[in-house]
Amino acid sequence: MVVEVIEILVLALAIVVAFLLYKVLKTATSLAINAVLGVLVLLAAKVLLGLNITITLVEVIICAIGGIFGALAIIVLNYLGIAFI
Repeated sequence: MVVEVIEILVLALAIVVAFLLYKVLKTATSLAINAVLGVLVLLAAKVLLGLNITITLVEVIICAIGGIFGALAIIVLNYLGIAFI
């Protein structure tokens, strides 16, 4: 059984593509979970603390990157009247 160069290259390419897809999907899942948790914290602060926080794309991106800590930063800045008013 002779293995040709093209078969080895296709196998190597498949391994690289599988690895890249795994990294991208793992990162996307992590960002989605952080965004959902952050927005839930913002909604809880809006209901429980009575803050006037609007959920915009900027806040969702901050929550996606920072997670709950990003949401807490938005809450503190809104409470102090510095940003996200």
